[in-house]
Amino acid sequence: MKLVNAPIISNTEVLPNIYLLQARAPEIARLAQPGQYVMVRCGEGYDMPLRRPLAIHRISKDGIFLFYTVVGRGTAWLSQRESGERVDMFGPLGKGFEIYPSSSNLLLVAGGVGIAPLLALAERAIDSGLKVRLVIGEKNAAKIYPERLLPPGIKPVITTEDGSLGQKGMVTDILPQFIAQADQVFVCGPLPMYQAISKTGKKLKNKPTQVLLETVMGCGVGACLSCSIETRQGRKLVCKDGPVFEFGDILWDKIAAPACSGRC
Repeated sequence: MKLVNAPIISNTEVLPNIYLLQARAPEIARLAQPGQYVMVRCGEGYDMPLRRPLAIHRISKDGIFLFYTVVGRGTAWLSQRESGERVDMFGPLGKGFEIYPSSSNLLLVAGGVGIAPLLALAERAIDSGLKVRLVIGEKNAAKIYPERLLPPGIKPVITTEDGSLGQKGMVTDILPQFIAQADQVFVCGPLPMYQAISKTGKKLKNKPTQVLLETVMGCGVGACLSCSIETRQGRKLVCKDGPVFEFGDILWDKIAAPACSGRC
């Protein structure tokens, strides 16, 4: 884990209220694995003391990319930072995704901004010569991740709730079509999507599936215990034991939706 005051290379609004930030942080990039995150100081002064956990979106030789939504004062502050300014962060943190040596076909499933940690995984897999299928679900076309920013060679399967792009419906509706061909499944999205999969995703029971949980984290190092969840192996901390877990290990009916006080 490294603490850095990283120069911002770019910080661009790529979707309504959603930003892509590139920071020069080679110390973090050298250690980072897909699925890990950094804790970013979003604000100045004593009124904004807590850092925000942000998934590592992409990893380059010289730094990392962060893909984040403005949801409160902290992320609003971050969205106003410009090229040449610096952002204080530490990481990489947590347990990332694991691609098994026997896997050659990967299915990546993104619900909304759940695509944030999956692109680093997609790039790592492609660089290793693996086949990647990416399925993205959103409310409407305006919220779909720009295809021009996807790694070369990836043509996403898209669903929108209003039918404005791709297939109409939820991403969980079409998931069963692609499970059989996949050696591993990797999922990131909102809690209702996970709970829907847990109730209807019978085909996932015999398929290695990893999920990334997004939750409120106070410290990122396991000290505050604010991100504790129930699993089949007992209570676990998302910040240290995750954020990536085996899908079947989590007791989905005992997980509450993450709350935000408006300071996120």
